This record gives sequence, C-alpha cells and structure tokens, in this order.
Amino acid sequence: MVQGGVLNILKPPGMTSHDVVNFIRKIFNTKKVGHTGTLDPAAAGVLPVCVGRATKIAQYIAGTDKTYRAEITLGITTDTQDAVGKILQVTDASAVKEEQFRQVLESFCGHIEQIPPMASAVKIGGKKLYQLQRQGKEVERSPRPVTIYNIKTVWSTGWGTKHPRVLFDVHCSKGTYVRTICNDIGNKLLVGAHMSFLLRISVGQFKIDDTYTLEELQQMSDPGEALVDMDTALSQYPEVLVKTKAVKSITSGAKLYPPGVLRQPDQLPPGQLVRLKDGDTLLALAVTQYERQPMERVVFKPVCQVKING
Repeated sequence: MVQGGVLNILKPPGMTSHDVVNFIRKIFNTKKVGHTGTLDPAAAGVLPVCVGRATKIAQYIAGTDKTYRAEITLGITTDTQDAVGKILQVTDASAVKEEQFRQVLESFCGHIEQIPPMASAVKIGGKKLYQLQRQGKEVERSPRPVTIYNIKTVWSTGWGTKHPRVLFDVHCSKGTYVRTICNDIGNKLLVGAHMSFLLRISVGQFKIDDTYTLEELQQMSDPGEALVDMDTALSQYPEVLVKTKAVKSITSGAKLYPPGVLRQPDQLPPGQLVRLKDGDTLLALAVTQYERQPMERVVFKPVCQVKING
C-alpha cells in the first residue's frame, strides 16, 4: 500500500499531464494520483506527480517558482501562441537585429502583467478558455500579475532571414505563460512570434537532472523507490520545530502559538508558508500570521494536515 510521495517525472512531448497521471495510476494500482500543474501536451520536462496521501500537497508544489527553456520563432503568429496552433499571420522578420531582440527580451524581467491565452485552462464564467476557443469564441480576459525573476538568451540562429529563432531560459513565478511571453515579444518587435519549443527545467526543488522517464518507472522492481517524501518535496518552505506538547493540537488543526514553538526562523513575513515539524516528522503546512490582541505575537495556522493522528 502506497502511503504517499511525489514522483519527479520527465514528461515526454505528445502526452497530456492527465495521460501521465493515468500511466502512474496503473503502475501504483491506485486512483489517488494527481499532477501539480498542467504542462502543455507538446511540451516536455519536469512534471511532479503526487501519489497517495501526497495528493493533498499538490497545490503547494504547483505554487512554487519554475524555470523553462523555450524557443521563439519570429514572424509567425498562431492562435494558441505555440507551434500546435493555427497560423494566423506570417511576417518577414529579417529586419530584426539580435541586439534589438535581446533588449526586448530583457524588458520582460521583473513584475509584469499577462493576458492569459485563449488556449489555456483558466476559467471565466465557469468555462475553461480552451473550451470556449474550440467553440470559436474569444472572450475578454483581465491581465494577471506574474514575476519574471530572470530571462536570458541561450542560443540564436537565422538573423537576417524571414524567421529567426532564439532559445532562451526563463525563471518565473507560478501562473506564467511562456508562450504569452513569446507572443508579446513578437508584438513589441512588430513582426509577431510564437513559442516553437518548451522544456520545463524545474518546479520548485524538482530538477530535470533528477527526473524519471515513464519507461524507467515501469521497469523498476519497486517504483516506490522513486517517491520523494512529502517533507523533502516541500523543503522550499521554512521549517518550524514544535514542542512535543503541541503536537496533538496541531494534528487536530489548531493554531500553533509561541509557547508551543521549539525553534523558528527569524523575521517570517505574514502569509509565509512553513513546515511544522516534530523532530524529523512533518505534521502540517501552516501560514504565518501576526496577531496584535491580546498581545503582539506570531502564530502559525495549519492549512494542510500531513500527519492526522497525534
């Protein structure tokens, strides 16, 4: 019986994230499997998949930063902003200079706003945008704030031709659409563009160098050996050690107050997620709160119970 853990899967191009989930359900003989955020069918790369009890932490892995390697092709615009979509416009981009492109690319670094593409799983009015697009509809979408921590060119070719291609790396916050970055770069350069390739390099602490292919997983005598425990999977969140006397109340969902804290990091900001631990045992994920009444103090409110019984 699988207790729970996270698989660091190398998703191949051509499979949906749900296809991967179904594959792993068969390997582990359990329905309790879920991915941590959709990776487009044409894209490849890191796809953390939660198994067993770990499905409850999926959203907290999905909410971490991500890094990608993407290729942009200038001069061709599609209705999905990537290579699988219908071509909407073809433009001669031979006049675009490499330095001009770099300047535009780097202008996306920092806090920016993106309009979600129609070919996405964002819901508006209870309907997913890609469902509306398939019906031939386009609806107004509000810009969403995202953060680009770093973006840089890796390789490029075809300058002076109609359709130059550039490979670039981007480190970004959750909810960022890399194909929208490509589309918006094309708009800024006045030639149009689309994302012609995408590889996800990391999701939080899950890196591409540590992934398992589905074939490797299938051939393992004990696939459970590939599971990463929940504490390790959430290691990007600070650790708060609790006193033994507070364990029972935490596992019952109660807030952790200062008298129950054994050790905590300095200067935790309000809203910071932390791991509440009893020694090496992960008890819960909690959000940091500041209370002023009856006195000023830092408390931790569990938002995801990992250990149920005290």
